[in-house]
Amino acid sequence: QVQLVESGGGLVQPGGSLRLSCAASGNIFSINAMGWYRQAPGKQRELVAGITSDGSTNYADSVKGRFSISRDNAKDTVYLQMNSLKPEDTAVYLCNVESQNRDNGPYYTDWGQGTQVTVSS
Repeated sequence: QVQLVESGGGLVQPGGSLRLSCAASGNIFSINAMGWYRQAPGKQRELVAGITSDGSTNYADSVKGRFSISRDNAKDTVYLQMNSLKPEDTAVYLCNVESQNRDNGPYYTDWGQGTQVTVSS
């Protein structure tokens, strides 16, 4: 089983920045894709950004040019740098990790508990 611990959320004014972190631990042989999702009240969960094991990234159109995803494979950690934050970015942000617990084993997907990001003046 994999545990994901997120940190870095909080309250920020419009135009401000935050950096989210998500550290994975537990029975991990290798990690494939890592990503960040968000869910606002009354809305569906949506993909914000993803990064593959070889560093390829993808972003939701709404955050392109403002958010940047990165990963530290030595630390099994994924980051989300969020700049020029807007009120509509307010949501619970959850990390998502796809991993194996043995060589050539199946991939499992795990979710973090979520961290609140509130953008308000």
